Amino acid sequence: MNQRTLRLLVPISALVIGFALLVTTLWLTLGDANAPQPSSVGGPFRLVAQDGRTVTEKDLLGKPTLVFFGYTHCPDVCPTTLFEVSEVFRKLGADKKVAAAFITIDPERDTPAMLKDYLSSFDPRILGLSGDRPAIDAAQKAYRVYSRKVPGENGEYTMDHSAIVYLMDSKGRFVNAFNLQQPPEAAAKELAKYL
Repeated sequence: MNQRTLRLLVPISALVIGFALLVTTLWLTLGDANAPQPSSVGGPFRLVAQDGRTVTEKDLLGKPTLVFFGYTHCPDVCPTTLFEVSEVFRKLGADKKVAAAFITIDPERDTPAMLKDYLSSFDPRILGLSGDRPAIDAAQKAYRVYSRKVPGENGEYTMDHSAIVYLMDSKGRFVNAFNLQQPPEAAAKELAKYL
């Protein structure tokens, strides 16, 4: 091989090797475009249900779950959301394997007994979850939930909070914010896709 051929082969070889490395890196990084991508919403928690038992995120696996953060003293958003979730579940039918988790942002007032009484007006597939302040804070952080105590008169207070209903699939992965601003039949049909 002469010098001139060698000078041409070296840059061409480097270019071919570089292109092959780029394609391999992209393939390993992107993988299957249809595979579920990890989400930064949701995560492990250890809380107490309205019946006193300990519940973790693993207890919600096997069925699509709607997760909502709120509190029992909420004047409007929380009871309305729980009613809408109950209506969606009613449209699905009692035999459908779905769940909802209502996680308090006010554990100082929302004991398991308080949640049990409060949730008795809604669909029994809605699980009320409470815990100590560090456990609630950890759950809020995992779901990126905002809340803030707003002082009122005579030591009373309300809570400002985000009001997103999270749809988690049967494997505990975040799908999307669930739209309850549609008729219950349409929302039930959307939720049924994840059964």
